[in-house]
Amino acid sequence: MAAPVKIAWKNVTKRFGSKTVLDGLSLDAHEGKSLVIIGGSGTGKSVTIKTALGLIAPDKGVVEIDGRAVRPEDPSDPGLDQIGMLFQSGALFDSLTIWENIAFKLLKAGRMKRPEARARAIEALEQVDLEPDVANRATRELSGGMLKRASLARAIVTKPAILFFDEPTTGLDPVTADVINRLILRQVKSLGATAVTITHDMASMRMIADEVAMIEHGKIRWRGGLDGIEDCADPAVCAFVHGRSADE
Repeated sequence: MAAPVKIAWKNVTKRFGSKTVLDGLSLDAHEGKSLVIIGGSGTGKSVTIKTALGLIAPDKGVVEIDGRAVRPEDPSDPGLDQIGMLFQSGALFDSLTIWENIAFKLLKAGRMKRPEARARAIEALEQVDLEPDVANRATRELSGGMLKRASLARAIVTKPAILFFDEPTTGLDPVTADVINRLILRQVKSLGATAVTITHDMASMRMIADEVAMIEHGKIRWRGGLDGIEDCADPAVCAFVHGRSADE
């Protein structure tokens, strides 16, 4: 039996001026599964995630979490509260310590007292294989790989039901990228979370995906299990996955 649908994009269209970025896109992410979205630059991968995060409102169509429409105008939407996000750049605040960055959502609006939030942040650091003494450091004191781990700790600190990853290995050397992929896989499995990742890193896709979807011209060109992506019949998809021109 297929896992229940956790996130559903239903005929989503988004335009910026005269450019149509998403063109009636329909896609499901299933509960407890890791969906990786691939595609070339400018195909709409980031916009797809942003519509689910409530950062961008579709011009047409709807995004649903647990069957409820995401409402970008309502930041208290309960569907958005169960999301953790790892941004491509890390997006940590230079003015805060590492633990304050990780616990930012817990501290916001007084949801948790500082001592408890700090303890939770240190727990999250340990889950991504960083030592507790990292907690009091400034962002400038961490390497790129450590910053990525700290950003992952922030994404998981609330123990979310949904995790979004935006190009999680961009800018990392192959060894560090492999470490981050393994940490992502471990945390997704540990939390039992639904994960949606956008990436152009095929090694990352092969490691963390249960299912793969490819976007082209704002639509889903191909969707299937990871085991079917290597030998799919669609030449454009195969060319992208194997890193060659579709004309070869």
